[in-house]
Amino acid sequence: MTLLNKCKLLDFKEYGDERGKLVAIENNKDIPFDIKRIFYIYNADDKTVRGCHANRNSEFVLINVSGSSEVKINDGSHSINIHLDKPMTGIYIPKMLWKEMYNFTTDAVLLCLTNTYYDSEEYIRDYEQYLTEIKSNEQI
Repeated sequence: MTLLNKCKLLDFKEYGDERGKLVAIENNKDIPFDIKRIFYIYNADDKTVRGCHANRNSEFVLINVSGSSEVKINDGSHSINIHLDKPMTGIYIPKMLWKEMYNFTTDAVLLCLTNTYYDSEEYIRDYEQYLTEIKSNEQI
């Protein structure tokens, strides 16, 4: 299975008329998990890098609801870069993948949905430690 197959691109239905556009997203229908936490990144710029971690338990869906950003996803062997610039498109990122968000436009708002409540203990913030854990998980 390729990294892009693990990290599915999600297309959400867009509705609209002369009053504007609307995108509705539902748990376990449009998002492949129960949403436990929502946060967003804004007021970043093209030099800002966010993320730089993997999560042992959390899955994510990232959606640029305004502006654009790049997402680099790495599994320890391969990496992909995803450009997010449409509020009706997201990227699903399973647990135990390294992620970095960067190259934000000044109007970017990156919406992040997760299946867990915040727990700092489940974050791996050191890339070498991440590689060690990935290798030990492969041996199990």
